[in-house]
Amino acid sequence: MPDLFDDLTMQSWTLPNRLVMAPLTRNRAEPGGVPGDLAVEYYAQRASAGLIITEGSQPSARGQGYLDTPGFHSPEQLAGWRRVADAVHGKGGRIVAQLMHVGRISHPDNTGGQEIIAPSAIAAPDTIVTASGPQPYPVPRALETDEVAGAVEEYVTAARNAVEAGLDGVEVHAANGYLIHQFLAPGANERTDEYGGSPANRARFAIEVTRAVAEAIGPERVGIRISPAHNIQGCTEEDPADVAATYSALVEAIAPLGLAYLSVLAEPRQDLVQDLRKAFGGVLVANDGFGEVTTRESAQEILDKDLADAVAVGRLFLANPDLPRRWQTGADLNEPNPDTFYGGGAEGYTDYPALDA
Repeated sequence: MPDLFDDLTMQSWTLPNRLVMAPLTRNRAEPGGVPGDLAVEYYAQRASAGLIITEGSQPSARGQGYLDTPGFHSPEQLAGWRRVADAVHGKGGRIVAQLMHVGRISHPDNTGGQEIIAPSAIAAPDTIVTASGPQPYPVPRALETDEVAGAVEEYVTAARNAVEAGLDGVEVHAANGYLIHQFLAPGANERTDEYGGSPANRARFAIEVTRAVAEAIGPERVGIRISPAHNIQGCTEEDPADVAATYSALVEAIAPLGLAYLSVLAEPRQDLVQDLRKAFGGVLVANDGFGEVTTRESAQEILDKDLADAVAVGRLFLANPDLPRRWQTGADLNEPNPDTFYGGGAEGYTDYPALDA
C-alpha cells in the first residue's frame, strides 16, 4: 500500500504527497469578495500540500452565503486569485478553486440584496450570521425549470475564471447542504419536474454542472466533492436505498468524463463509499475528520486499508502550514485555535509558525 508521502497522479497532475488540504472557510476576504495580501500569504505558506483546495468561493453574487467569503465572478476577485495562484506556484504547489454556490444557505443581507434561490421553496433550519447579527434563513425562491441552465452556467463561468486566474482547476462542491446538495437531497428537493422526485432526477443538476464544467476547462482539471447521508443544514437523506441510488446515478454518469478526483466526506469504510469508488474508477480522496481531527495514523490507515488514494486534512493544515514535513519527520504540531477559525486578521491565519521559525 502507498505511503502518505508517495506521489500520486491525478490525471495531468502529479502530487508529491497524498495529503490534500481540505476546503476551509475562513471569512477573511477583502471588500467585494477579493482575496487580499493575507490570503496570498496563507495559501503560499501551505504550498507543500499535495493539493490545496481553496475555501468555498461563490461563482456568482447570489451564490454567496457567508460574510467575507471570496468569489470568482469579478475582475477584482480574479486579480486577487491570480496573486494567490502565482504565490502557490512559486513555492511549487498546486491549487484548485472550490466553487460553492450556497443556494438557500444565505440571506439577502449577505448577497447585496440578491434573491435567494434553491430547488424548492423550503427554508433551511436555524439561523445565519449577517452584518446585523443572526437571522433566520429566508424561504428561497424555487428555480423554474427553464432557469436551471442559467445556474449551471454560473459554475461554468466561474470555472473558466479560475483557470484564467491561474489556478490549476476547480472542485465542484456538491456537498454539505449547499445548492447542488439541495438538489440531491429529498429533504430539500420537492420538485416535480425532471430535477426532482426520483434519485436519477435529483442527481440531474449535479451531473449537468459537472459535465458542463468539464467541457469548459477539461475534465483533467475538475474534481467533485460529495457528502452522502451527511444530513446537514436540512439536506436530509435518511433512506439508505435512496441514498445509494442517488449517488450511484451521479457517479456512474460522471465516471466516463475522466475527472481528476472524487472527494467523499463520509466514513471511508462504508460499503457505499467503496461502491462509489469502484463506479468512479479514478482517484478517491477520503475525509474522516469532520467529527474528529485527522491524525497521521488515521490518515495512513486509510491508505493501508486501500480505502482511498489520498486523504483530505482540514484543521491541522490551519495550524501547521508545513504539515507534510511535520508528519514525515515526527515533529511536534501547533494546536489550532478555534476562536480564530472564522473572521479576523493575521492571528490564527498566517501567524502559525513553520518548523524553520
